[in-house]
Amino acid sequence: MADESRRPGVQGFIDVLLDSPAPTPVLAEVGTVVAVGDGIAVVAGLGRALADELLVFASGVRGVVLDLEPDRLGVVLLGPSERVSAGEDVWRTRKVISVPVGPGLVGRVVDATGQPRDGKGKVTAVAERLVEAQAPDILSRAAVSRPLATGLKAIDAAVPVGLGQRELIIGDRQTGKTSIAVDTILNQARSEVLSIYCAIGQRGDAVARVIETLRESGQLAKTIVMVAGDEDPPGLAYIAPYAAMTMAEYFADQARDVLVVFDDLTHHARSYRELSLLLRRPPGREAFPGDIFYVHARLLERAGQFTPEAGGGSITALPVVETQAENLSAYIPTNLISITDGQIYLSPRLVRKNQFPAVDLGVSMSRVGGKAQHRAFREVAGNLRVTLSQFEELEDFARFGTRLDDATRARLSRGAAVRAALRQPERDPVPAVEQLLVLLAAMDGMFDGLSETEVVAAMENVRASVGDALAGVATRIADNQPLDEDDRASLRGVARAALGVPEEGHDADA
Repeated sequence: MADESRRPGVQGFIDVLLDSPAPTPVLAEVGTVVAVGDGIAVVAGLGRALADELLVFASGVRGVVLDLEPDRLGVVLLGPSERVSAGEDVWRTRKVISVPVGPGLVGRVVDATGQPRDGKGKVTAVAERLVEAQAPDILSRAAVSRPLATGLKAIDAAVPVGLGQRELIIGDRQTGKTSIAVDTILNQARSEVLSIYCAIGQRGDAVARVIETLRESGQLAKTIVMVAGDEDPPGLAYIAPYAAMTMAEYFADQARDVLVVFDDLTHHARSYRELSLLLRRPPGREAFPGDIFYVHARLLERAGQFTPEAGGGSITALPVVETQAENLSAYIPTNLISITDGQIYLSPRLVRKNQFPAVDLGVSMSRVGGKAQHRAFREVAGNLRVTLSQFEELEDFARFGTRLDDATRARLSRGAAVRAALRQPERDPVPAVEQLLVLLAAMDGMFDGLSETEVVAAMENVRASVGDALAGVATRIADNQPLDEDDRASLRGVARAALGVPEEGHDADA
């Protein structure tokens, strides 16, 4: 009887289901994994897949289509290849690889896909943007005319960088390339520039030290850190710089100035070479694929100073590249030198002389930064390169033990003092007014005859003497105004007072 009483209800439920509209059919395109390599997979059965489309494997690993062939797809894996096996199903997502963008990423540590790596929970994003984007055209670009202060005397004075410039940091291992990039980020505490540090193929402990440095200085709150470490799949290292540039473009569209550091593109090129060889692409010079130049060119061409119609912001790129045995003519270094707007070369020879930062001003240059350099630096440090180059030539000549006249000895003393004045410890970016004060004292001979230890102490005294007397000078420097005679007299007076040099003891022609 109980079963009979429930039967009308069951029949009514069935009638409701029959009367409801039929569900919309869902088309799912499923492929199959044919082969798996170290970071790549070969997939069959997805003839309609698009280039750069995101695929999802049955194991949960995601991948990006890199090779399109009639009967197979070459897929770059964004997760552990050990989790993917032959015969596994693969689904199309009909979405091109993209990353989250927005203010919520500032202060966070993320991976190349925008997923958090700092344990602070989900990243809050306002939108997602494609990782690959077309570089702005010529009419969307403006002239590079504003300086980017690095806080490093050797760079701001002799190899200036402008907002919107692409300046290469190049040198052998352990010459201080990352230190220059990190110090530049730290110096942006004095500006409104937003920073993005993209670590590509770096060791985990090295990246952890950079993150801790940014956190201790408080600069992490104005920085996005993207990590694709050496323990991550090569696919993440390949897309990381493009993802970082996409995040920078969002802020540039909001009229913000963004600094992006790619540390480093040597590892990026090696990751791309590894993926290309596994995908059976024909190798070229040094086994790199033939499009390696285009891979970096289409990345760095997205940087620049943009017109108000194109957002009004700027993206300054500081790519890092590693050389071997000072070989600047190697394949990847020459490619990047030709793509960028200048290079900061760090010399092992200067490292052995304990000269940090080890910027070789004879090889370093900036193609556009001089037009964006602070006017005050142009006046004070205009002869810096000439003084150092003459000193280095005389220094080599003096090693032969030749007897030197008084003028030559004076030039040697002045050059040694100027080179010592360019020394700077790590994690100590110097404000512009303090840089000018030190450089003016060195170029005017106030450090002549001092030992290296005495020069360091003298520079500290000079820097500590900056006070209210130079407030007006600091304001004009911040406004990029030229210095007049009164400003230069004020700088010299403060330097002399700090060093105890009398007025009549100054000899500008020494």
